[in-house]
Order: sequence, then C-alpha cells, then structure tokens
Amino acid sequence: MTIFRGRRADAPSPLPPAQAGVWDLDSLIAWKGPELVRLARGLLKDPHQAEDVVQDVLARCVLKWSRIQAVEDPSAYLNRMVVNAIVSHHRRPWRREQVSDPAELPEAAVPDASEGHDERQHYLTLLRRLPDAQRATLVLRLYEGLPDAEIADLLHCSQATVRSHAYRGLRTLRRFLDNDQCQDTPAAKESR
Repeated sequence: MTIFRGRRADAPSPLPPAQAGVWDLDSLIAWKGPELVRLARGLLKDPHQAEDVVQDVLARCVLKWSRIQAVEDPSAYLNRMVVNAIVSHHRRPWRREQVSDPAELPEAAVPDASEGHDERQHYLTLLRRLPDAQRATLVLRLYEGLPDAEIADLLHCSQATVRSHAYRGLRTLRRFLDNDQCQDTPAAKESR
C-alpha cells in the first residue's frame, strides 16, 4: 500500500469538484460532510463541538440551497460556511469567560440530582422480577397512566384480568420490599 499525495494508491479516486447546478443537496452533503467535520475538528479543540458546528451549517444549507447551488463551486462555499460558523462561534458572548466575585456566589448547597437513582434502580430491579403480565400491567398503569380499558386492549385480556394482574403484582412487590427490610435489620445482619 503506497501513499500518493495524502491518499492511498488503492483508494477510490475522489469525486469531481462540485459544480454549479450539477449536485443535489443530498449527494453534496454525503460527499462533503465528512470533509467538513475534519475541517471543523482541525479548527476547534472539541470534536463534539466541531460536529455541532457542521450540523448547524448543514441545517443552514437546506435553507440556502438555491443560493449554494448557483455558486461556481458549492464545495468551497460549504468550507467557507464552516469557517465563518467557527469564527462566529468564538465571538458569541456566552463563550467569553467572565470573572465573578466569590462573595456574589450563592452559599446554599444545590441538591444532588442523583439522590434517588439508587432507590429507583432498586425498584426497577424488583419490578423486573415480576411475571411478564403483572410487570406490563403495572408499567402501563403506574408509569404510563393508562386506564384499565386501554391496558386490557393492549394486553388482549379483560379489564378484570388487568385488575387481577395489578393486584397480584403490587402484592408481590410489597412482599419483596418487606423481605428487603427484614434483611436490613441489625438482627438479620448479625446472623449473616
């Protein structure tokens, strides 16, 4: 495998330069998109930010397609759009650092958003231990808020069966929770 002018010798030849009126938007973006991302990554430090800038440019291309299609070299036009977007991105006021006085910062602690995550995961684990029909009924009723008639229609059963599944599922969940509480008592911990 030999490299010739930055391209592998066995690589397919690049597409011809984009010409006015020849390209449609989809094919131009499919051909030029990866190149635009590489350009943006070279100009920006953050690769995710580079992809965001290119995505914004391509979204603007849809709105300006008649103008882009009329230029002599749409490929160069897209390059210029990316460079301009990056330059304007750096000029945005929210990007500028502002020094703030620590005395002006609030002293109140912000509550931890992940506080209930462990508890939620525990309940989901218990819910997964239920039989399929009971679990589906409880999820549709409690999480989705569907009435029994819609649940019965979705599960292809009667409303009485839905109520029965819900009752049995809740009863089993309570039993699981009671068993967990019994295992967390000091006497249960000593016997382990």
